[in-house]
Amino acid sequence: MRVRESIRVAVVFGPGRSIRPVWFDWGNRKHAVLETTYFWTDTKGSVRRLHFAVRDESGLYELAYDTAEQTWELTGVE
Repeated sequence: MRVRESIRVAVVFGPGRSIRPVWFDWGNRKHAVLETTYFWTDTKGSVRRLHFAVRDESGLYELAYDTAEQTWELTGVE
């Protein structure tokens, strides 16, 4: 299911440019990220976006980070 909602995400920044989502708020609930199953990047105009396919105990979600605006969006739920 495609979704386009702004969300709050907690991340861990690692060495270099690595970034790992730890949890996110959506649907009045905090979702703990158990695993990042896939990662990719794209560009929208001149803006680079980072995409993370993550799972919690109940589902699979797609999170997108806009590097220019420094905002997070939930873009998909499976």
